[in-house]
Order: sequence, then C-alpha cells, then structure tokens
Amino acid sequence: MAYKYLIIGNSAGGIGAAEAIRSVDAEGSLAILSDEPCVAYSRPMITNLLTGQASFNNMVYRSSDFYTENRIETLLGKKVAKLQPSENKVTLDGGEEITYEKLLLATGGTPFIPKMNGLQKKGIHTFTTIKDAEEIRGKIQQQEIGEAVVLGGGLIGLLTAEALVTMGLKVTVVELLDRVLAPLLDPKASAMVREVVERNGIQVVTGRTVTEVLGKDEVTGVQLDDGRWLPCKLFVVAVGVAPNAGLAREAGLKVNRGIAVNSRMETSIPNIYACGDCAELLDFLSGNNRPIPIWPAAYMSGMVAGSNMAKSPKEYDGGVGMNSMHLFGFPVISFGKVNPTDAEGCEVLSKTDEVRGAYRKIVLSGNQIVGAILVEDIDRAGILLGLMRRKVDVSGCKEALIQDDLGLISLPRAVRSRMFEMSVKKNVAK
Repeated sequence: MAYKYLIIGNSAGGIGAAEAIRSVDAEGSLAILSDEPCVAYSRPMITNLLTGQASFNNMVYRSSDFYTENRIETLLGKKVAKLQPSENKVTLDGGEEITYEKLLLATGGTPFIPKMNGLQKKGIHTFTTIKDAEEIRGKIQQQEIGEAVVLGGGLIGLLTAEALVTMGLKVTVVELLDRVLAPLLDPKASAMVREVVERNGIQVVTGRTVTEVLGKDEVTGVQLDDGRWLPCKLFVVAVGVAPNAGLAREAGLKVNRGIAVNSRMETSIPNIYACGDCAELLDFLSGNNRPIPIWPAAYMSGMVAGSNMAKSPKEYDGGVGMNSMHLFGFPVISFGKVNPTDAEGCEVLSKTDEVRGAYRKIVLSGNQIVGAILVEDIDRAGILLGLMRRKVDVSGCKEALIQDDLGLISLPRAVRSRMFEMSVKKNVAK
C-alpha cells in the first residue's frame, strides 16, 4: 500500500491533521492507522463508559461517515512494528508494508507503570483507553469485587476512583506525593478537592506508594511502602502517561521527553511530522517545548501538522497546561503556573469564600497573568485564560480579577481594547 499522507494515530491530533489536509488537498490519498479497532472517540468520557452513563455511540468523536466523506482510508486495529524513514516506509506487526510521502506520528501517550513486585497478576489495569474501561466494567459485572485500590492521586486516578465508587466499590487512592492533584493545584485547592473526594466515600492515602501486588494468580491486595496491606480484587495503576515515542526513537528521530518538533510540527527527519501527546509542544508561557498532554493542544498541533504536510504553511503558536474537572459535581479549573516558588518572584492574588466553598487564585509575573486556579466559581476562567494567552498588562485591574462579578466590562477600556486587537490580529493571521 502507498499513500501521499499517512497518519499513525486516530485521536484528536490525527483527526485535526486529517481535517487540515483535506481543507487544502481534497484528492491526495490519505490513510489513518491505529492499533485501536474503532473510530475516534472522546477519551475523557471513558469514565462515563465505565459507569454505564454513556455508550460508545455517545462517545464517538468522528463517526464512520467522517472518514468516508473525507476519503480517508482507515487501517484500524493494526499496529506498526517498524518505521524506516530512509525508505519512507512503515512495517506492520503482520509484515505488511506501507509507504508514504508524508507521515504524521500522532501516537499519543502510554500509561506509566512504576516498578513493583507482582505486576503479572490478573486484576491489574491501566485506564486510558476504551478497552481499559470495557475490561474493568466487565470484571465488575462478572465478579464480586468489593474493594479497589487506585494508584495515583492525579486527575486520571481521581476520575477512576469516582467512577468505581459510583459503581458501589470501596475505593482507596494511594498517592506518592503529599497531596492529590499536586502538579495541578496548590495545597489549599488540593485540600478542598480531597475533602470532597473523602466525603463521597473514597479513602485517600498520601505520601505512600505500592511496592507489591499480592495474591497467587489474581490480585488480593497491595502492600504499601510503610508495610500496610490494603485488600482489593481490582488494582488500577493511574499515575500518568508518558509520550508514546518508542517508534520514533527506534527509527532515529530526535526524542527528548517526547518527539522533538519545530513550530511547523516537523521532526528531525524530513517528511515526518509529530503532534499531540507524543510530541514536545511549545509552551507559550515558558517559551520552551515540552509534553502538553491535553486535547486542545493535540488537536491544534495536529491541524498545524496537517496544513504543513499539505504544503500550506502554518506555525503552532503554543499551548499551556490546563485542566478542568468536575469530581462529584465540584468544579475546578487550573492552568499555567499555579505553584510558583519564592525565587520566581511572582505576585499572588487570592480570595476564599468559606461559606460557598469557593476559591480563586491568580498568579502574576511582570503584571501579566501566568497561572490561575478557580474552585467552584469557574465561569470567568475564559477571561483569565484570554488575558494570560494575550499577555495583557493587568496592572490597572488586579483587584477586579478576583472579584465574583469579573467580566469584560469590569476591565479597563485599555485592557479590553488590547484583547480585541490581539484577537483580530490572530484571526487575520489565520
């Protein structure tokens, strides 16, 4: 088989690239290849599939019609074994070879599993794909599970725990750091989330990790590094994902923490591009490239890659770490730098409403917003994010930023004009 455009990966980045290619080149042969056997779906919804609150049809991100209408050949349920850039060729697990003119690696992330004894036992799962959700749901439906342990108090871990406790399991979350969601929230916001999680029946153990999975063939419990033993028949490892860059590394592409790319999503080898979670994208705050594993960044970087593959020059203007969660109906949004060190000399504005359980924190550097946390009251997150992205000088409206009635109208005219001008420039540039 031979294609003008070959995309490895069928999630946000791959879809963004395919749409961008077709907006420029309606005829060039295009194929999307994925080791998952299904059309693109919304990965953040796998907890809804686990609990039965959503079916796969509810999760479909692009239906089969999308591929047909855009003349995209799908090679689903197939895994690439080898990439040979010198021959513009990939080889599949079964030995089948595919050549390309332009290749995009949109291989996403792969679950990170820390070293521990007993990982070969039945009853151990990760939780990043629809297959993971279906396997865990099937196990819970077929067996009397009773107790589950989730390793990892980050976003994936807590969402998994929420789903499992909703299904009637007794759940314990084990987190190595001293608080949940540590990279995403400051200690105060983390404590507020922990209180909500524990109030809803989840036990949280911080400052500890699992050293051994117990049981003969199947999981019967886990051993913590302080000697404690937690019984469970289900053990979910959810400590995060790492860029899935093994294929690129073996093929000789430059790989740091993720696949190295420039602003056009070009890798170190001609005619090969990378985007999304497997790549190191520009962080517009720091000006450096690093993994930014969020859907909007994957889709936008995919669009840039696709445009350039089709010879329509585009540059990625950067993303930033941003997370939105709604654990047990408790809304929290954070983005940018939320835990600045004293050495960074940042200014912090904050406001707490103890009665309503609301909290707002805004981090400034040089009179520009560089990060924020919003707990409970999240309606104005878009305004703050817009000010941050446009690097607007907020020295004249700092107090307004943490007020409950923050709106565009509460900002000085000069700030509103600055935001408008930059929006126009960006749209014109498109």
